[in-house]
Amino acid sequence: MSRLLAAIDVGSNAARLFIAGVYEHNGRVLLHKQNFLRVPLRLGMDVYDYGAISEKRGKMFLNTMKAFSNLLEVYQPGAYRACATAAIREASNGKDWLTGIKAETGMNINIIDGLEEARLIRNTTVIRSKDPEEVTMFVDVGGGSTEISLVAGDVLLHQRSFNIGTLRMLSGKEDKWVWKAMHQWLLDISSDYAKIKLIGSGGNINKLVKLFGVPKDKVISYNRLLKANGMLASMTVEERMDAYRLREDRADVIVPASKIFLFIMKAINVRQVTAPKIGVADGLIVELYRGMQQ
Repeated sequence: MSRLLAAIDVGSNAARLFIAGVYEHNGRVLLHKQNFLRVPLRLGMDVYDYGAISEKRGKMFLNTMKAFSNLLEVYQPGAYRACATAAIREASNGKDWLTGIKAETGMNINIIDGLEEARLIRNTTVIRSKDPEEVTMFVDVGGGSTEISLVAGDVLLHQRSFNIGTLRMLSGKEDKWVWKAMHQWLLDISSDYAKIKLIGSGGNINKLVKLFGVPKDKVISYNRLLKANGMLASMTVEERMDAYRLREDRADVIVPASKIFLFIMKAINVRQVTAPKIGVADGLIVELYRGMQQ
């Protein structure tokens, strides 16, 4: 019998509500989607430009959480967890907005750091290499940060969060030294491993695989991604929306996202990335379920 659980993920680009029936089969925790709602709040646009969430966008945030709260009342999940990531972490008034939302809705939204984001995503999937000599690298590209983990089986070897993200890049706020630091770190941790399997997460890599990769295998090669990046970068946002039927909030960030993945793939000499459609919200639900089983 499945349990109905829910998660809310407030990212730099969008807020997501995920409600799922959860059950276990052959040791795997499986999620059956009941509802998924994504609202492009783009809190990072304010934070990376001005350091704080504006009154206008803050009210959008509040109203979105009220709507999510109402849906939770309708679905009545057995439990839910809500978290906020890079934009709220860095906003000077982020905690103030969370306090206001709790007062209005009763919803407690916890701020998590980049390493916690990486852990939640890593624990969501059972994808592991069958080759004992191959390690797995998880890369989650968000609006404000990129989380990277390297694992061998179930053993965490390395993990780090970098302040490089799609909205931060669009705002021109990413520091050049962070790119250099990420490049050196990737070289250092990958130099000991001849084979690395790359797992990507986030809406942008999923869309890139769907449009330019091999959707049935959930993969896209470096060469196809490089070609896609060139094609998309040569177009305006409106042209991308028209040509590929993209929402505006996807059409602008998909180019910086592809740039980040290409940068990482080149640094560790990996020829393809697999995108199994996993995210922080999935990880929150899986963790809730596992906690209830203990």
